[in-house]
Amino acid sequence: MADPVTVDIPHKLGRDAARARLAGGVGRIGNMIPGGAAVDQRWEGDTLFFTVTALGQRVASRLDVFDDRVHAQVDLPPMLALFADKIREKLQREAPKLLE
Repeated sequence: MADPVTVDIPHKLGRDAARARLAGGVGRIGNMIPGGAAVDQRWEGDTLFFTVTALGQRVASRLDVFDDRVHAQVDLPPMLALFADKIREKLQREAPKLLE
């Protein structure tokens, strides 16, 4: 398995507000991965675990919500590891919109 794609998304919302905004926008996460579709999700405390189905592959991911940032980790299967740089760039560009 390839190294996970990780991105830190800074915010000034506080933990509870950031968590609420992510909960409301998690359905859009599938659009950030090429060929991404359905998103399954579950919260454990301040961590959102979710899975996106992309190009017939399951992509397991997590968002750890902190007071001043969200740490995103996307574990790509080998077939999608070729897109790691593009996914990282798109996360850095699009993920902050989930906190707006």
